[in-house]
Amino acid sequence: MDQSVLDAVKRWPDVPAVFGWLSLTPRGEWRLHPLGDAQRGGPGEGISNPQILGFMNRNYAAQPNGAWYFQNGPQRVYVRIDAAPLIIRVDPATHTLTTHNGLLIRTVTQWYYDETGQLYAKTDCGPGRIDDRDLLILSEVLQSDEGRSLFEALEASPPVPGDQIKTLLDPHHRFMSLSTPAALVELASSDLPHTLQFIQNPGPDTVIAAALPVK
Repeated sequence: MDQSVLDAVKRWPDVPAVFGWLSLTPRGEWRLHPLGDAQRGGPGEGISNPQILGFMNRNYAAQPNGAWYFQNGPQRVYVRIDAAPLIIRVDPATHTLTTHNGLLIRTVTQWYYDETGQLYAKTDCGPGRIDDRDLLILSEVLQSDEGRSLFEALEASPPVPGDQIKTLLDPHHRFMSLSTPAALVELASSDLPHTLQFIQNPGPDTVIAAALPVK
C-alpha cells in the first residue's frame, strides 16, 4: 500500500468502513456505485481516470477472513467480487501472468474450472480467474503431462466436481510461474468463494471487523 495511505490509517484509525460502493467485474474493471447498491447487484459505473485506477490498484488488499477492500486513505471500502478477487491476464510478450492490479504472479499451486468453462487459479498473489479473453492464449501454453492441450484435457475429463483431472505443465518453461505442475480440478461455480476463500459480497454481517490492521 501507499505510505500516505498507511499514515492516514494510523492518524485516523476510527473512520467507519463502507459497503456497497465498489465492485470488481469478471474482466478486472472497477465499478463505482454512487447509489451504494453494489450489495443489491447494481451495475455501477465505470472508472476511467488512470490516476484514480492506479491508486485503487495499489491499495487493494484482503482481510484474513477473505473480505477484499480498497483502502481509500483512512477509510476501508469493501468490494463486491463478481468473479474472483484477482483477474489474471497473460502477457505473451514477457511470458508472465499478471493480476488486474499489476501484481506479477510467480507461482500457481492449483487450477480450477467451472461448469461455464471459466478457469481459476490459486496463486502466490491470491485467488484469481483467468480473463476470458486470454483463455485461448493460455490453452496454447498449458498442457497435461500426456501432452494434451488445456482444452483437450477439459473435454476428456469426467464431470465430477472436486475430482483431480489433469496435471498441467508448460513443457517449454516459457512462463516461469507455470514451470511447476499443478492439478486441474472441476468445481461448481457456487462453491468457488468457499474453495478460494473469499467473501463475494461483503457486508457488515459477514465482515468480522472493519478496522483490522492494514497489511
